[in-house]
Amino acid sequence: MKIAGLICLLVGTGAVLAVGAGVDPVPPASPIISGENLLKHIRILASDEFEGRAPGTPGEKLTVDYLVGQFKRLGLEPASSDGTFVQAVPLIGIRSVPHVAFKIDGKELPLVYSRDCVARSYRAQPEVIVENSGLIFAGYGIVAPEFGWDDYKQVDVRGKTVILLDGEPAIADTKDPTKLDATQFQGPVQTYYGTSSSKYETAGARGAAAVLLIHDPATAFANFTVIQNNYRQEAFDLKAATPPRHPAAIEGRLTLEAFRQLCSAVQQDVGRLQHSAEDKKFQPVTLAGTADFSVRNQVREILSRNVVAKVTGADADLRDQVVIYTAHWDHLGRDPSLTGDQIYNGAIDNAAGVAQLLEIAGAFAHAPQKLRRSVLFLATTAEEKGYLGARYYTTHPLFPLSQTLANINLDNTNLWGRTSDVMNLGYGLTTLDEVLADAAAGQQRSLVTRPFAGGTYFFASDQIEFAKAGIPAVFPGAGSVYRGKPAEYGDQKWDEYGAKHYHQVSDEVQSDWDFSGAVEDVQWLWQIGWRVAESSRPPEWKPGAGFIRTH
Repeated sequence: MKIAGLICLLVGTGAVLAVGAGVDPVPPASPIISGENLLKHIRILASDEFEGRAPGTPGEKLTVDYLVGQFKRLGLEPASSDGTFVQAVPLIGIRSVPHVAFKIDGKELPLVYSRDCVARSYRAQPEVIVENSGLIFAGYGIVAPEFGWDDYKQVDVRGKTVILLDGEPAIADTKDPTKLDATQFQGPVQTYYGTSSSKYETAGARGAAAVLLIHDPATAFANFTVIQNNYRQEAFDLKAATPPRHPAAIEGRLTLEAFRQLCSAVQQDVGRLQHSAEDKKFQPVTLAGTADFSVRNQVREILSRNVVAKVTGADADLRDQVVIYTAHWDHLGRDPSLTGDQIYNGAIDNAAGVAQLLEIAGAFAHAPQKLRRSVLFLATTAEEKGYLGARYYTTHPLFPLSQTLANINLDNTNLWGRTSDVMNLGYGLTTLDEVLADAAAGQQRSLVTRPFAGGTYFFASDQIEFAKAGIPAVFPGAGSVYRGKPAEYGDQKWDEYGAKHYHQVSDEVQSDWDFSGAVEDVQWLWQIGWRVAESSRPPEWKPGAGFIRTH
């Protein structure tokens, strides 16, 4: 890091420097990256004209055409196998109209759909019905042999409605009860077992007819308003996905208060159930009631598109190896059921990330020298619908996965000024940590080494699909210590965005944005990719990361 800091003081000439034998080259700052360009891209992509950039809408065509035009203008090469800038992604779209009823002793529990629970079906059929389904509380719904954990204990859940806690068990360290046991689910850092995708897949694979996750506002990734908005939107899946991503007929969420009402009606204590789920000896609990679900589905087929461009490496022996930058171009579209503003413009999420992608692509295209390896720029579709564009790419790669060094995912950005720190929202998983830290040190900034939000964000964007495919992946982001601002300023700004604008129609361009920090972050992001593309040491997963390279 000290070397990187010294280099930063020397690169004013624009030359690419290498210091000492065996030290990888360090790029200069790119003169092409600017706040004006970032704002221009965000204004266009987040405009009302683009209608929230939902897949399968006129907003998709406008978005894809804009990105293709920008990649051409920047001088990048088409990266698709057919010689174009687009990779077709076949999807199905499903609009569900559900009815949900819980019955105790033949009497319906007075729950209100959307307020108390949400549900949908990913079955591509007009009607999906689950009747008289028995209720089973299966704790966290985790089966993790490496941790000696099995919440199902061979209990038959076929045809049942399985109700699960979100997240992972919080197991105290026997040596220090104030800390979590790092040998169980990595302690305070969440593993993939704690994700909703893992829980739905695990329960569905065991034959559950319906799977409901309990939404606890104290631990949830997003507030229930965000969940409600998402369930009102059209759902998507990859066409003819094998194996199916959603094996259960019904998936949904149940508020903690609704679960309390259900438990009260069947003489169960919520606190006791939650406490029992923190132990390996937990046994699934049959609740004395049933659930009925009827879902009417409107199904359509969509040929959506990833947008792909590349800068080919100069080394004939290494150019087939690639570093992939990703940013999802899609957002939530428009919701005609809303009064007033109906468009989810998605300015920060994720027009800002796509703007970063374009600026970084331009920096590579106009770099003072060609890199040894290639760099791919992948603007993905349907991230908001379950990372589908990224999943499709990893199963239909344009470069062999065995030749893919790393994925750097861009989702959201800092628009409130310069920070003295930066983050990797998957810190501790790969040797890319050191690359991010060295690049930050070159800007006299530090990389935050503590887990952020328990590591949950690493599972909440496109990088997770690359990680599951074995590719070392990072989710870099801005820090929270803002230069010249009070210590609490950064957390306040991000908390305000999360509470008032994330997945809301109010995520629009704001007049008070400060791009000075965004520009510095984009310089950092492009230097990360440069270092990986030029490195003599390919990135690797760290021991205990939970992911391995399979290609």
